[in-house]
Amino acid sequence: MIPPLRWLPMPVLSLLLLVVWLLLQQSVALGQWLLGGALAVVIPLLCRPFWERQPRIKRPLKLLHYVVRVLRDIVVANLEVSKLILDPRGRMRPAFVEYPLSLTENFPITILASTITMTPGTVSAHLRLDGRTLLIHALDVADIDALIADIHQRYERPLMEIFES
Repeated sequence: MIPPLRWLPMPVLSLLLLVVWLLLQQSVALGQWLLGGALAVVIPLLCRPFWERQPRIKRPLKLLHYVVRVLRDIVVANLEVSKLILDPRGRMRPAFVEYPLSLTENFPITILASTITMTPGTVSAHLRLDGRTLLIHALDVADIDALIADIHQRYERPLMEIFES
């Protein structure tokens, strides 16, 4: 007997593919279930060689706290950017900042870069090939060192606790 993870390497993706297939077909006929099920098994098997190993979440409650923090920061940053844009004096101080990474795994680095980009006023512009520096563009920077410390404290350190322990 084949262990289930060999023929179903990504069960959540397979379930999602089956649901999307049924929704696209707008039918729950047996034939659609069989075809969708076959696709839900075959597609992940074919794609498995291209997927990187995903790190385990070592602290799930910390991840929930991180998500709440990011959502809150997005709302606050939206208000701050709106204030900057609507200010008739236009006192923006844009800057490119080279952020030294402490994270080592690709997936947490991707989450950090995405978090920075999702937060209005900042964009992750480039990850160096050595994976040790992230180039960030910020709309308004008074102190580069304070921005680096803030990103490290608010985002990178929690990601290290969640994934790398």
